[in-house]
Amino acid sequence: MKRRLLKSKIHRARVTGADLDYTGSVTVDAGLLEAADILEHEEVRIYNITNGSRLATYAIPGPRGSGTICINGAAAHLCAEDDLVILASYAEYTEDELRAHEPAIILVDEQNHIRQEMTT
Repeated sequence: MKRRLLKSKIHRARVTGADLDYTGSVTVDAGLLEAADILEHEEVRIYNITNGSRLATYAIPGPRGSGTICINGAAAHLCAEDDLVILASYAEYTEDELRAHEPAIILVDEQNHIRQEMTT
């Protein structure tokens, strides 16, 4: 049996833009994606701390070091610039893999630069 668990999250990131006319996705600073082990086009869940909305989309890399968190396409209706969000990715693990699993937690500052990398 496999179980679906949190793989990684970027915690309390600040939305830097919302582009309704883009074709979809969330653009994320490439350095944040790398730190959180989130691949280009990987599904991510976005939990909006500011307004409570939740959505699923996929990640695309933005300029490294930019702090970019831009919500694209229809999801831009659910997030506004300066909203605080959590970006989470999940993966399936076997019972054996569960024993060693620890999700990567990336804490960021107000400019979305990595403040701390931790595991639970």
